[in-house]
Amino acid sequence: MMHNHEFHAMGCKNLVIVDADVRPSILDEVPVWFEEWEQTLSRFRLDSELSQLNQKATLGFSVQVSQDLWDVFQASKKAERLTGGLVNPLILDALVLAGYGKSFDRLQIETTPYLSEINASVPSLKDVFADEVAKTICLPNDAHLDFGGVAKGWAAHQSVERLKMTGPTLVSAGGDIEVSGTRSNGESWVIGVEDPFNTDSYLEYIYLNSGGVATSGKDYRSWKRNGLSRHHIIDPDTGLPAETDILTATVIAPTVMQAEAMAKAILISGSQSGISWLDGDETLAGLFVLDSGERLHSKNLSNYQ
Repeated sequence: MMHNHEFHAMGCKNLVIVDADVRPSILDEVPVWFEEWEQTLSRFRLDSELSQLNQKATLGFSVQVSQDLWDVFQASKKAERLTGGLVNPLILDALVLAGYGKSFDRLQIETTPYLSEINASVPSLKDVFADEVAKTICLPNDAHLDFGGVAKGWAAHQSVERLKMTGPTLVSAGGDIEVSGTRSNGESWVIGVEDPFNTDSYLEYIYLNSGGVATSGKDYRSWKRNGLSRHHIIDPDTGLPAETDILTATVIAPTVMQAEAMAKAILISGSQSGISWLDGDETLAGLFVLDSGERLHSKNLSNYQ
């Protein structure tokens, strides 16, 4: 029997499903976990651990961090290596200059001031000094961290790890999805890929037995600034919202954290590079929706249909 729990956290809708005979009481604890993680990892909460780190570390201090923040920082480093630098947590200043300085719900009701078009250089993670033994982080001058989708993917993965002992589990953190394995009856989990041009319908259905799936897009978190359309996917090479022909990129990978990182990197790199990237790795699959409405499928997507 499917037991669902929906809640809002980390600025998005979240869903947990456990396939078990009896509803496990641990389901009620999941929103508590997400609240704790948000208080640790949110850049929008001035009193969060991440905000405190951003304020202190750029003053030349090595700041000791919690195990959760350390783990997400390590996950962001893996994402940076996996994507050849296209996923970089040091994009916060570029996001703010692009107009994304407040949580997205506040952007909808507030007008950002007019600023000339300025790009922010994105520092390299190599410039961050991190001591694994002491669990301390020191950021380069005028650089700040934003874990973004990495944090959501990590939260989904952590939740699955805690819940899977109660039964086959699916966790969606704002659409970053991981499953623990097949359902109790041996069937796959069925995941709909939303149509960016009509959010009430699905373009495709993915049949997932294990691993993760994530979608990155410039369609949802977007706004106008200086008369130009802007979105939250920053290209570290330019410090500006990525100029790409992909509207949304959906990627299937062995873990949700890999799927999230690759979806973002592929969206930044564009459709031609993205398809080559997916087709060159047997562990990955995916589909893109282009600005034109055209759909592109990787060769391995048929394994999930």
